[in-house]
Amino acid sequence: MSDYTAFNVDVTDHIAHVQINRPEKVNAMNAAFWSEIVEIFKWVDNTDEVRVVVISGAGKHFSAGIDLMLLASVANELGKDVGRNARLLRRKILQMQASFTAVDQCSKPVLAAVQGYCIGGAIDLISACDMRYAADDALFSIREIDMGMAADVGTLQRLPRIIGDGMMREMAYTGRNVGADEAQRIGLVNRTFADLAQLLEGVFAIAREIAAKSPIAINGTKRMISYMRDHSIDDGLEYVATWNAGMLQSTDLKLAMVAHMGKQKPVFDN
Repeated sequence: MSDYTAFNVDVTDHIAHVQINRPEKVNAMNAAFWSEIVEIFKWVDNTDEVRVVVISGAGKHFSAGIDLMLLASVANELGKDVGRNARLLRRKILQMQASFTAVDQCSKPVLAAVQGYCIGGAIDLISACDMRYAADDALFSIREIDMGMAADVGTLQRLPRIIGDGMMREMAYTGRNVGADEAQRIGLVNRTFADLAQLLEGVFAIAREIAAKSPIAINGTKRMISYMRDHSIDDGLEYVATWNAGMLQSTDLKLAMVAHMGKQKPVFDN
């Protein structure tokens, strides 16, 4: 595992803690952020020791979204030709989309722990996670509309599957703030906690519970859930039948059954 400039990454009890580490800049997403997050999640996918990921932000806030200095640097690259500008901007947008697609397509469950600001690009990030949890001071906002643009890194594509189309449209059209209580009520977050300390304690407890399960079973379960976003029920049933034709031969199944009958806690290999 390499050192990163925009993140702190460590592993404890099979849980990778991926912490955005720019608290002096409200964890704004600079150029290093977008490239490093791809590297980190490639490492997560290739590291059997890691079974769950927790994403958090250092300091008082989760993230204020895309660093305005990054946007300014992109603007400086634009010239006079509209066609070449469009090609450059499209390339940049696709690169940034790929950063959060790496999170979305991670084979391990990804849990987001949010405190303070979760704005703009930060919404794109948590929308790519499996589950989201918040401290009581969390504030969510799709702020791109106030910058004169449409959100383009995943929020408008992923969030309707999390909170529903109508509420997503209200947030996207108005750019209004959504507090932790409302976020839980609309299904944006699973649970809220009184403060950051309790948030991290609670989220890591959930992560440890997941990490104790069969990694083969967790991987298969996530794969099936993700597959169903774009396929029919019949397609999903066919896929899980084919998947489990192989996966049910794993020793994890026998180990889990023996432990259950003996009222013991199973311990699974990576």
